[in-house]
Order: sequence, then structure tokens, then C-alpha cells
Amino acid sequence: MKNCLLLLAAGMACGLGTVHAADLEVSVQAVSSNSGKVKLMLFEREEGFRKEDKARQILTLPATAGSVSAVFRDLPPGRYAVIAYHDENGDGKLNLRFGMFPIEGYGLSNNYKPSGPPKFKAAAFEVTEAGAHSVVTLKY
Repeated sequence: MKNCLLLLAAGMACGLGTVHAADLEVSVQAVSSNSGKVKLMLFEREEGFRKEDKARQILTLPATAGSVSAVFRDLPPGRYAVIAYHDENGDGKLNLRFGMFPIEGYGLSNNYKPSGPPKFKAAAFEVTEAGAHSVVTLKY
């Protein structure tokens, strides 16, 4: 028993069985103005995709014409998708026409352009232990 505990302790010291946290850097391109905020929502599953309260993490940055960047930190390796939008009027939400068509700039990871409601699978990408970088280009 004592030898088993020593082997387990040695394995843990060597990093066996540990999950490394990774960082995901997201660059949001084509921000039209300095008005308002840019919001990034990170999702890890199809269930609840597009619903802000179901996002794993949300980052909000001051808008800067051109591009902004942010980092989601300490993520376990896995598949993720990002939705970004430019909240130009600062009301804290993506404004829609007829309840379905965005009237503020928005974009998805993989620069996926959906025809219909966006799907997690099409926007998802892999974050490894080494981390990842994603570019989202906003569409107005």
C-alpha cells in the first residue's frame, strides 16, 4: 500500500492526471466605431448556444474602431464557440429587427455566416492545453 501511494504521489508530481488550463485569445475585427461596447460570449456546448445566460464566460470591452482583443483564461481543453457583438447603443443587448435580424454588428468564431439560427457545431473549434486564438469578423 505504501508503494502505491508513493507511485501515485510521483505521478502527480510529474503532471500525470492533471488537466492544464489554457487561454483563448479572441480578436474581434471590423468594429465600426468607438461607440458602446463589444461583448464576447464563450460557449462550450450546443445546449443554450446563443443565450447569454448559458454562456460559460462573458467579456465586455470598450469598443475601438477597427479591432479589439480579449483573453478567456484558465479554460479546460475542449471545444468552444464564440459569439461577439458590438453593442453600439450601450443597452447591454444585441438589438434585433423583427426579433430575429441583428441590427448591430455581430460575428461568430470560424467566421461562420449562418443562414438561419447559428449552430454551435459550425462555430466550434478546439482549445488545446497550449491555448488557442480565434478571429471573429463583425458583420453589420
